[in-house]
Amino acid sequence: MADLELRQEGEVVWATMNRPGRLNALSRGLVTELREFFVGLYWRRDVRVVVLSGAGEAFCAGLDLKERGDPQARGSVGAGLTRQREISEIVIAMRRCPQPIVACVNGAAAGGGFALALASDVRIAAPEARMNAAFIRIGLSACDIGVSYFLPRMVGSSVAAEYMLTGRFIDAERAYQLGLVSRVVPREQMASEAQGFVDDMLHATPLGLRLTKEALNHAIDAQGLEAAIAMEDRNQILASQDGDFQEGVRAFLEKRPPVYETREG
Repeated sequence: MADLELRQEGEVVWATMNRPGRLNALSRGLVTELREFFVGLYWRRDVRVVVLSGAGEAFCAGLDLKERGDPQARGSVGAGLTRQREISEIVIAMRRCPQPIVACVNGAAAGGGFALALASDVRIAAPEARMNAAFIRIGLSACDIGVSYFLPRMVGSSVAAEYMLTGRFIDAERAYQLGLVSRVVPREQMASEAQGFVDDMLHATPLGLRLTKEALNHAIDAQGLEAAIAMEDRNQILASQDGDFQEGVRAFLEKRPPVYETREG
């Protein structure tokens, strides 16, 4: 059985980390499957939205320390950097891929699991959800797998420092107050809540949706207003020249769901 279960329904992939007995901790197998899936998404036109979740009662409890073996055993620095990049490449690919990612944080999201949640575009949390930068509690820096990039941009540097310097948990209510998650819903309602986001996203044209994620992510790092607007202007012209634009307008005026062309290229 795969550590990452992938179920495609139309243009949506429901990706479930499937190690419930280990709270979906990041084994070597799960790391490989996550990396290959998200890296591959960059080239896929048959997938427009991804929903990421964890099987059982957790989202992802971080690195599987039991599988890691003896912490006293030392290898070369180069080999260590390669293993580190094998994990961090996942969140780079999540941000780079053009498909919006909706994370259903149904329980613990610690360490690497926290990073996966932060690298997603929209987060939904169950009341039981707890998130933290667990790295600092096991002798490492809390700045790992993109957390030091994403968290301050979402909640501000002071709040990020509070949680990263202490390793304290952010519960679902606090996460909602901070704007870290968009909704807090019971576990049994998470799939339907995610489906609502998916349905609304699929109203956009395929190109419009991809360009929106791209521009939003670039705008976060833009050097100023004019740089962000230049990118917006480019994307609006590109989208307006796309064949699906007219269908989007017609569907809006006729108050019906749009029917876009399927493009593989």
